[in-house]
Amino acid sequence: MEILQRECIYIWYYFTLQFRQIFLYWIIGMVIGSVISVFFKDRIHNLMREMKGDGSSFAGILFASMLGVISPLCMYGTIPIAASFSRGGIRDEWLASFMMSSILLNPQLIVYSVALGTKVLLVRILACFVCGITAGVVIRIFFREKTFFRFDSFDEPKNRDTDPNLAIRLLKNLGRNFKATGLYFLIGVLLSALFQRYVPAETVTKLFGGNEAWGVLMASTVGVPLYVCGGGTIPILRTWLASGMSLGSAAAFMITGPATKITNLGALKVVLGMKHFLLYWIYIILFSCLCGLLINLCL
Repeated sequence: MEILQRECIYIWYYFTLQFRQIFLYWIIGMVIGSVISVFFKDRIHNLMREMKGDGSSFAGILFASMLGVISPLCMYGTIPIAASFSRGGIRDEWLASFMMSSILLNPQLIVYSVALGTKVLLVRILACFVCGITAGVVIRIFFREKTFFRFDSFDEPKNRDTDPNLAIRLLKNLGRNFKATGLYFLIGVLLSALFQRYVPAETVTKLFGGNEAWGVLMASTVGVPLYVCGGGTIPILRTWLASGMSLGSAAAFMITGPATKITNLGALKVVLGMKHFLLYWIYIILFSCLCGLLINLCL
């Protein structure tokens, strides 16, 4: 009984330590995410709609990837938006860039990632932005004369931010944000506390550390089943990085995690079909591994 009580005290100590360190980032991230969703979401998406079909393909890919990064929607919100873009004549390579970077990153997750340090934050933003660009380039090269997406079953997106009172509209959005991320945030903090208590730092270093391909591959693999919510993985990543995880391995995890999140995969399977869905998996694994190795070599 004394041993159990002592272990509970240790776990509570690590839990509260992690909670205090990142709680403010979580709150700020939710507020900023809700503000952008309520007041700037339509402006961001209208910029995408204004892109002309006869414009520069690569310039459009760059712009679409940037808009995807700053779009506040989750994947189930992004796909109906992308369907409306497609009906408006937006090219598939632009849609691919927008959707890919939107899957990987959003303003709220950017704020969360500040807790990981400036270098990790910049690596995450750049890696996700480049992943979106590369996806668009691949579609442009290999599917120029073919249709890549199938948006037939998606209707126009429904806007849930409709309350005429702006303050109430913002509070409702913030409430939905809290409901969607709160539990996963606490689970992430708890897992981080358990890792700190029971997993030696040298074990993390052996798995994810150094410049070896093994660490990057392991991080890419672990990202598939472990990633549920962006905010929930921040405490875990903090612990792993402090225990010796390499920057490249962290980047690989931050790419494969959201890209293979089960809810995202369910939506993507509908709009891609089995063949293109498998190609998506191959692309994510290859890009995350190559990106992680390159980051380890350069940084």
